[in-house]
Amino acid sequence: MDIQSVVKNLHPLEVRVLRSYRRGDELTIEKVEADLSFKPGNGNQALSWLAGKGLVSEVRRETKVFFELTNLGREWKEKGTPEERIIELVRIKPGLRLPDIAQTLGLDNKDVGSAFGALSKLGVFALDGDKRVSATLPQDQVKNGRPVKGHAAEHLALLRGLLDKAVATELLAQDALSEAERASMGGIAKKRGAASSAFRAVDRETVVFGVTPDGDAVAQSLQAAGITGEEIGALTPEMLATGTWKGKRFRSYNVQVPPTRLTVGRTNPYAKFLEDVKDKLVSLGFEEFDGPLVETEFWNSDALFMPQFHSARDIHDVYHVGEPKQAKAIEEPWLSQVAAAHENGGKTGSRGWNYPFDREFTRRLILRSQGTVLSAKQLPTAKIPGKYFGIVRCFRYDRVDATHLSDFYQTEGIVLGEEVNLRTLLGFLEMFALEVAGAKEVKYVPGYFPFTEPSVEVHIKHPVLGWFELGGSGIFRPEVTASLGVNVPVAAWGIGIDRMALMALGLNDLRELFSYDIENVRRRRVQ
Repeated sequence: MDIQSVVKNLHPLEVRVLRSYRRGDELTIEKVEADLSFKPGNGNQALSWLAGKGLVSEVRRETKVFFELTNLGREWKEKGTPEERIIELVRIKPGLRLPDIAQTLGLDNKDVGSAFGALSKLGVFALDGDKRVSATLPQDQVKNGRPVKGHAAEHLALLRGLLDKAVATELLAQDALSEAERASMGGIAKKRGAASSAFRAVDRETVVFGVTPDGDAVAQSLQAAGITGEEIGALTPEMLATGTWKGKRFRSYNVQVPPTRLTVGRTNPYAKFLEDVKDKLVSLGFEEFDGPLVETEFWNSDALFMPQFHSARDIHDVYHVGEPKQAKAIEEPWLSQVAAAHENGGKTGSRGWNYPFDREFTRRLILRSQGTVLSAKQLPTAKIPGKYFGIVRCFRYDRVDATHLSDFYQTEGIVLGEEVNLRTLLGFLEMFALEVAGAKEVKYVPGYFPFTEPSVEVHIKHPVLGWFELGGSGIFRPEVTASLGVNVPVAAWGIGIDRMALMALGLNDLRELFSYDIENVRRRRVQ
């Protein structure tokens, strides 16, 4: 290593890090920024640059779980948890039924049901013969209608304590919580789909760096040359006017820096990939479908036999439309037939979900959360036999990382016909995994979706990210097809086309597909 050449090309941030630490010191982004008063992000820049030059190296990685308060959690902190609010309401107005409690407090029925279930297990409440809520705690554990000792009081105190701690600090570290607090947090925190939970669980990885022998040698050269990292990099009019430049040291300039290169326009690699997928499916005889970004709960979930109360919808946390909040109407006879399938199975041969279908809720407007909504809408007018597909933009409330985006694309498709079966479906999945994504290793695992049976997930192995799910698929249940006028088998799939591009374009992070870094687009080779 040419130490003098390295010294000349160090950034002031790098200089200050090397001058401040020695071999054996453990460095993290947070420590460097705190010790050296760097601006947020400067620590990451300095350590990344130094690692690229071999002057620091990674020692280890530490992954810790943290909990952050969601908007719902802030509402609990301000208005009280559902348990606290129910206890207070029943104290003032005893003898209410659960739907009355939900309406009075402005809570969803499922939230009231969950809170009441927890309180009933703790012996706080019970339902009488008329299904009215009554208090059951011993008198010596209650004051002014509220638990003051016993398991119920401990449960409420733990919830309130966690909310108070979360407001006082940005993130709660899991290893800083007591065993009781961890157990309580397990019921009110989620990693994905956390909009309906008080806390969001976050995995954070900390990289610990150490100074290398080369880094030590460069640091000694910096010290011998008197370079501190405080040298002036740009002479400003203000410095000239005030004379503050006098007595200061200036950074050297590299006159051999290459000039700006001229670049020509080119096709965006991801846009080209999407067009290639379309061409592939059209060449196989598929017809393309499309639809609006704003959909109703009916087509997004109800028509797919997802019960309105079921936790299966947790994986489809959606964005609600503020105005208008509901569609004017749902097409008949599909509304009545789907409602009957939910309530008692209708004419599908099923027993249904056995609950009263909410015809107001089903009109709620949302941003579609899955491409399967378009498959459902295609069924009433589909040709038999027939093959259809779409490149569908979807929206879900999700934490963004290397394999998840909150705004993403799926390729959605259905094949209808008397001879369609699971073997047909697996053939298409293999085509997507091998021919389109370019994966070398593929596996199929059983899955669960409320609208298909059997259900299959296809997984591929990325050379850096390892195994991840490419998408889900299955044979539509009769509750879906019969309710929408189709009486032949229908194979359906929803493949993450962003994830296929991740493999096909040789990327390691989905966010690179939508990067503002134009240089990244220019570098990427179009297949």
